[in-house]
Amino acid sequence: MSVTTTYTVTGMTCGHCVQAVTDEITSLPGVEAVNVELASGAVTVVSTDALGQDAVAAAVDEAGYVLAP
Repeated sequence: MSVTTTYTVTGMTCGHCVQAVTDEITSLPGVEAVNVELASGAVTVVSTDALGQDAVAAAVDEAGYVLAP
């Protein structure tokens, strides 16, 4: 069973931003798919289990952006 969660990421302005966030979140264990909408900052993640918010925030931070509270 997959878990789908949507987060909001701030600071993204271009396709490179989208790719950086996608790459970092995809590297988290259990992540099956990541969809980033640049205009809204919405990041939808499909994973095998629920991901910890801290893990997602750390991945987004590694990409150079901020996970909105």
